[in-house]
Amino acid sequence: MSIFASMIGIFDSGSGGLSVLREIIKILPKEKYVFFADNAFCPYGEKTPEFIRKRGRAITDFLIKKGADIIVVACNTATAATISTLRKEYSLSFIGMEPAVKPAALSSETGVIGVLATAGTLKGSKYLTTKGLYEDNVKIVEHVGRGFVELVERGVLEGHEAEETVKASLQPLLDAGADRIVLGCTHYPFLAGVIQKIAGPDVKVIDPAPAVARHLENVMRMEDIVREDGGPSFPDIELVASGDPAPSRKILDMILNNHSNE
Repeated sequence: MSIFASMIGIFDSGSGGLSVLREIIKILPKEKYVFFADNAFCPYGEKTPEFIRKRGRAITDFLIKKGADIIVVACNTATAATISTLRKEYSLSFIGMEPAVKPAALSSETGVIGVLATAGTLKGSKYLTTKGLYEDNVKIVEHVGRGFVELVERGVLEGHEAEETVKASLQPLLDAGADRIVLGCTHYPFLAGVIQKIAGPDVKVIDPAPAVARHLENVMRMEDIVREDGGPSFPDIELVASGDPAPSRKILDMILNNHSNE
């Protein structure tokens, strides 16, 4: 048990990783955070793995200089492209995104699950390995959430434009009979309300962020870097962006306002 707050570094291609931070601060409210939104290069989904690895190294170096004790790669595409490299090249622990195919496959009643993700995530070895474990038991249908990241980065989280954009990518999964929709990009949970509205009450939308937050806590407890006595009950968060910080700031303020009211 540490009496000092740890510094948790978190990065994403943009604002999406804030959906992971939202879950982390529910269980680790006393720690310090630096969130890096790489929105000057967002979205990552169509970038090459080599480019994403280069950005991953640069952001990791920045977060370490800031004092990070542990780093969360709060981006499915970046996890797929960089986390193995980062774990080999740096001595601190990295927490990545896990495809939530398992809970979807085990709970599906129709035997069909849908996965919404970026092109980079759907091609990544982590997702393909997880998919291979369950595709003999359930039918897995996939679709790139086209325009989803751009909506979130612009702060368009509801309304006609959001509904039309989401429906175009979600409807093929529903037409295939999917009763579980896996969100394979950290931006997508901010559109969960729209996704649920279009999917209907019989379809469950699965966000992997809560499981990632629990895994982070477990690793930090193993490393004895969780602050459990004294200190504030409200998280200390520094937001850094490679581009315009305003979109991420708007979403972070919304998260913190909701957190203070819980």
